[in-house]
Amino acid sequence: MAEVMALALPFFGVIFLGLGCGRFARIPEAGLAWLSFFIIYLALPALFFSLVARTPFSELTNGSFIAATTFSSALCFALSLGVGLWLRRGNLPEATIGAVVGAYSNVGYMGPGLTLGALGAGASVPTALIFVFDSLFFFTAVPLLMAVSGRDKRRISETLLLVVRRVLTHPFNVATFLGVFAAYIEFHPPAAIDRMLEFLKNAAAPCALFTLGVSVALRPMARMQGEVPPLIAIKLVLHPLLVWGVLLAVGGFEPVWVATAVLMASLPPALNAFIMAKQYETYVEGASGGVLIGTVVSVVTVTAMLYALQHDMVALR
Repeated sequence: MAEVMALALPFFGVIFLGLGCGRFARIPEAGLAWLSFFIIYLALPALFFSLVARTPFSELTNGSFIAATTFSSALCFALSLGVGLWLRRGNLPEATIGAVVGAYSNVGYMGPGLTLGALGAGASVPTALIFVFDSLFFFTAVPLLMAVSGRDKRRISETLLLVVRRVLTHPFNVATFLGVFAAYIEFHPPAAIDRMLEFLKNAAAPCALFTLGVSVALRPMARMQGEVPPLIAIKLVLHPLLVWGVLLAVGGFEPVWVATAVLMASLPPALNAFIMAKQYETYVEGASGGVLIGTVVSVVTVTAMLYALQHDMVALR
């Protein structure tokens, strides 16, 4: 148990350091701008490029794994959307953001550092695949639902073009696509460039986790929305169970891939839920509360999952 705590607590410790700094330090939120830019455009892209580029190309085309994990996330999204529509009395924009809380794991800020730290280098490819294809799903589904609801004033055709452009130009996806190409041609960067990438990717996790904590702290929750508890239950309990069940039902995956997918699904809601809420000016308080409460509760659930995986308490075949 001490080994598991030693692995999990640094991640959550950095988040709560950020939370404390955000609550007590009198620094404007605009102060996060350059750090966020560094994380989104440099550190995390360097991490994803390095993960993917060093992987044999044949491992990057595992269609059944991509389909199984993305289907599980989509099913949790649909269930969360149904819960939101019921409890928000048919308000589709609010239910859509609530569904992001209930289905979108923090695969960017927490995923790579935690999976690689817990499961080793074998977790790199499934981590990258889940990040890319879950992001593609959510970056597509949310704008389309907002367009259908009338929240986004663009026509459906304009929304589709915007979705394609954002997906193709998102720095995480660009870095991953470049990594896939580098793996295909077996490209190895020069030593100086490789060293710089190493610096950047080592900075990704601590900077991202600290920023996550500060960002949550700067968005106080006046009261908990009624649908937040069931959404958190879907995210932290149902999602990993569903991923585990689907992957075992499909079969044929390496144990480290199954463990990676289950651990990624166990992560708390992504900060993107709040970012999307702000973008569409809807359900901002609910999204902020969902990220905050989900992160706090996940200290217990993610630690428990790490313990179960480290002690072979989860069947992986």
